[in-house]
Amino acid sequence: MRTPNTRLTLRVIDKKDYPQLAELMNLVFPDVGGAWPRMTILDLIHQYPDGQICIEDDGQLVGAALTIKVDYSRMSLPHVYTDIVNEHNVIQHQRNGDALYGLDVFVHPDYRGLRLGRRLYEARKEICRSDNLKAILAGGRIPKYKDYADQYSVLEYIEKVNRKEIHDHILSFQLANEFDVKRVMRHYLPEDSSSRGYATLLEWDNIFYEEDVTSIHDADKTLIRISIVQWQMRAVNDVKDLMEQAEFFVRSSCSYKADFALFPEFFNAPLMGLKDGQRPVEAIRFLASFSEQIKLRFSELAVSYNINIIAGSMPVEEDGELYNVSYLLHRDGSIDEQKKIHITPHEQRDWVITGGHQVQVFNTDAGRVGILICYDSEFPELARMMAEEDVQILFVPFWTDTKNGYQRVRLCSQARAIENECYVAIGGSVGNLPRVDNVDIQYAQSAVFSPSDIYFPHDATIAEASPNTEMIIFADVDLDKLKQLNTEGSVTNLRHRRLDLYGNFTSPSTK
Repeated sequence: MRTPNTRLTLRVIDKKDYPQLAELMNLVFPDVGGAWPRMTILDLIHQYPDGQICIEDDGQLVGAALTIKVDYSRMSLPHVYTDIVNEHNVIQHQRNGDALYGLDVFVHPDYRGLRLGRRLYEARKEICRSDNLKAILAGGRIPKYKDYADQYSVLEYIEKVNRKEIHDHILSFQLANEFDVKRVMRHYLPEDSSSRGYATLLEWDNIFYEEDVTSIHDADKTLIRISIVQWQMRAVNDVKDLMEQAEFFVRSSCSYKADFALFPEFFNAPLMGLKDGQRPVEAIRFLASFSEQIKLRFSELAVSYNINIIAGSMPVEEDGELYNVSYLLHRDGSIDEQKKIHITPHEQRDWVITGGHQVQVFNTDAGRVGILICYDSEFPELARMMAEEDVQILFVPFWTDTKNGYQRVRLCSQARAIENECYVAIGGSVGNLPRVDNVDIQYAQSAVFSPSDIYFPHDATIAEASPNTEMIIFADVDLDKLKQLNTEGSVTNLRHRRLDLYGNFTSPSTK
């Protein structure tokens, strides 16, 4: 059952998973025979283990994708289901095949709406790329056709689905995942009465396919897309109103296939305007009362939209102390946090905020990242501690009221990128909050900075927003370039440190 503590793991299927897998197949496919026999699944795992993937939530299988290799020249032509799984339930896997063939993708009904099917499809695409295969092929059912067979031919039906005039939960999903219909196949699965025996032959082409290239299934992702939300401060009616605005930006970031979305420091400050007449210290603790709810909602969005979210920062009360905390919401459902270390005079004087005591580097599915909240970016020691733990991307959620304050964050963040041979993404808020003391005006120009060398833009700025304008910016960063810089750069800052003179820094915690 899906809960606020959902923790998703994508992994290959093991033989011991069969009972859960069978239960899930029986639940999802009651109209076409339910689960495959145990020996069929075990044979599939034995023949092509890397092609069988699942998603589990705390040990419970909630989705799976089954895949084989085939000969593209044969299976890109018309065929029937028994060419893939014969009448004795024997899988026709070809060890030296040059294309993938998608057998089934299925998700537990309780977990629909979290885009787990899309995640499984993306995992298949990664297999196709890493195994250097030409394409992914699939025979797709069209179960909604039964409702329209008297009105339209099968070709007319497919065209209407393609034009979104009809929604077919299988074909519409495949089209949304960049598959093309290559042909219609008759008598593909005769017992599939809902599809009237028809199926579409779908294909996704691997544009990176090359002949005779060795690939590694578990290769780390190296091209990462960052989304930064330059957030407009505006009055809100309640938490729901605030999070609907946040979800819009998360959804937009997802639609551009971003790996990370960064929100600004104290992006939730408009909630302080819900209660009048508060002294600053009362207002910030009132704001802290919403933080747990916001954190859990962002975690749901991270899972649902398959994106890692750096939720700016929020005040959090722990044992009577108030901290400024940034949450990293992973798309697998796990949650990490980084407390602001250095507290500004304003935060100490007006809000009585306490500084944290731990710096961390977080492992994600898109690189090793660290978080420096606003003022922290102005202290080179913190970023250097992270660099000693191989940080690749630093995220800096900030709030500044004047251009002077903004320039401090910007210039110091650029220095951190050069010093530590990493990317730095800064994200701030814009607009005004007349009813909220101490957070009433904003100045920001969000940006993504790189080291300064020939591998990167001439001004070491990959992307930047328009000043004081609500918008999203996107930037693609290549982690392989950091490795190349470290060994072959015009200058190599990390390699040329004089540790004999000033020694190492204390290493941060790594998660």
